[in-house]
Amino acid sequence: MTSTKTLCLGYDGVHPFSKVEIKDRSSVQELLRTVLDPLGPFFSPEKARVKCPGATAVRFDQTASEVEGICRPLWGLAALLAGGGDYDGKEWWIQGIKSGTDPESPEYWGYPQDNDQRMVEMCPLGWALAVAPDFWSSLSNKEKGNVEAWLGNSINEKNMPNTNWLWFRVFANLGLKKNGGKFSQERLDSDIEHLETFYRGGGWSNDGPEGIHQMDYYSSSFAIQLLQLLYAKLAGDEDPKRAEEFKRRAQQVALDLIHYFDDEGRAIPYGRSVGYRFAMVSFWGALAHADVDLPVPLTWGMVKGVVFRHLRWWQTQNDIWTSSGTLSIGYSYPNMYMAENYNSPGSPYWACLAFMCLATPEDHPFWTSEEESASGVIPRVKALNQPGHIMSYLGGHCMLLSSGQACSYPMKGTHAKYGGFAYSSAYGYSVPPGLFSLEQYALASQLGLSDDGGEYWKTRRLCEYAGIEDREGTPVLVSVWKPFPDVTIRTILVPPMEKTPNWHLRVHHIKSAREVMTADGSFAICNVNTTNGRYLGPYDKEKHEGTSPKIIGNYDLNTPDGWTSGRLGAFAVSKGAVGIKALEPTQGRQAMLVNADPNSNLIESRSTIPTLQHTIKAGESVWYVSAIYAKPSGVGVSQESYLDGWDKIPDVPSWLEKEMGA
Repeated sequence: MTSTKTLCLGYDGVHPFSKVEIKDRSSVQELLRTVLDPLGPFFSPEKARVKCPGATAVRFDQTASEVEGICRPLWGLAALLAGGGDYDGKEWWIQGIKSGTDPESPEYWGYPQDNDQRMVEMCPLGWALAVAPDFWSSLSNKEKGNVEAWLGNSINEKNMPNTNWLWFRVFANLGLKKNGGKFSQERLDSDIEHLETFYRGGGWSNDGPEGIHQMDYYSSSFAIQLLQLLYAKLAGDEDPKRAEEFKRRAQQVALDLIHYFDDEGRAIPYGRSVGYRFAMVSFWGALAHADVDLPVPLTWGMVKGVVFRHLRWWQTQNDIWTSSGTLSIGYSYPNMYMAENYNSPGSPYWACLAFMCLATPEDHPFWTSEEESASGVIPRVKALNQPGHIMSYLGGHCMLLSSGQACSYPMKGTHAKYGGFAYSSAYGYSVPPGLFSLEQYALASQLGLSDDGGEYWKTRRLCEYAGIEDREGTPVLVSVWKPFPDVTIRTILVPPMEKTPNWHLRVHHIKSAREVMTADGSFAICNVNTTNGRYLGPYDKEKHEGTSPKIIGNYDLNTPDGWTSGRLGAFAVSKGAVGIKALEPTQGRQAMLVNADPNSNLIESRSTIPTLQHTIKAGESVWYVSAIYAKPSGVGVSQESYLDGWDKIPDVPSWLEKEMGA
């Protein structure tokens, strides 16, 4: 790593990350090194900053962006060192800490102000100081004083967002405390006490106070659950009661979080900051590091399987890297449309949390167990009351139905990240590249309404009511929302059934005082054919590929071949199959394929969305019963079987018929 030679991924270049055979502890250590090595050329002269490739701006200053670049990889590097591993580039990070915290250095990081991004980066630095002695022991007394002044004491009287950020100050103080440095026990305790007010039960904490419903990956692997476990490991002797409580919560929530990962290794992209990629799996490594006793029926082989399969899946995503070998902003490929306004070129290195497992000793059962899958022993469908999700392991992917969550502040694509009806590990969600026409809105797993003829579309963001209810023994999600002041929608989401595992139902009762167009979208799927890489053509039964009806371009929406009845539905077949049909008794809706704008979907840069469209007249009250089909490609799934369930539509439940007739 001490080399400043830039890695160059040319045409068909393969990143060293994808070449590692993940099979044991040493291979995961090597995998981390392939993530760290390409950063070498981007260190500043005094090593205090890392300027990752990309000149895009964020809501904070450039210095803070470059502090992200050096501090975030510490999640992985410190775990490696804590577990007895080594890295020949660690001296650059040690020198960077010295220079960055020295007020006399030209590369000084700067004291944080209120709500400063630097506060976030204090968390991996504080944890690194606590678990990897090399960082603190390499400092002179003066340098230790600089770290004390910058790390903990500069933020103890500063304002912080009323969110998971408070954990970052806890770890700034904890890192100093573990090394005998100057810190504030009072601030540490008061922050944890306040964070405890976020707890909602069942192991789940909200990312914010009462009145906010936001339980995304920050509630688990990105922050809260993860940091509770790291705290339990570090402070268990001094704070045993709280440490045991945090472990108990982890045991509870583990039985829920296991549903967010499928047998292919994919996690369900949901919520903000999914550009942190493999950080999604860090909770499981932290379970091992914190010596948590696993709840039945989970085993260490299952936990190991989740982590290893997840890392292997990311090895197949060759486009996540820049040409210099650093992580890009995006998900399965570079994508600024999905990025948050706080995603700098260095931000993706929060992904190094995935290597938390490396802090665990080599004789831990996490490492000594054989990989297992949990899919055969956990419920196939499970309602999670706290996040407002109904999880499904049916149909060849992990899927969640969702209602009620919303980001508490303005966020790009917030309706897509939290307001969607369904989220899939195989298909990912879509964000709008623009705000003009359905093609730009890319309404995957969303219902859009337009009152201006189809130029601008409103979707679900906030719910007046959302809850999990019971219908004859089946959990369903019910929500009430208003896209316009005089339009009220009651939506019921029904999970897949064993006999129709590839279908779920989405029911809307719409009362509208104005005329509105509606568009109800299925999942988005890859829109590339295997013959020549062009867009999918009409469905070819021999090739098991294509769409029905045909995809029409953004400028020829009146083409008859591009439309069919809602009862017949629309489907697309490429990497598996997705589709949508209208099951309501009335025959008003039409089916078509939305040729979504490029780079709207997180996983596929070219995608199409089977969609049902209709127009509701002013004063009408209508019922929609949409059946959404999904059968992903995967190991053991033949192309011939992609549409096996397409003509086996689910029954409309008797309880639903009664509600519609009431």
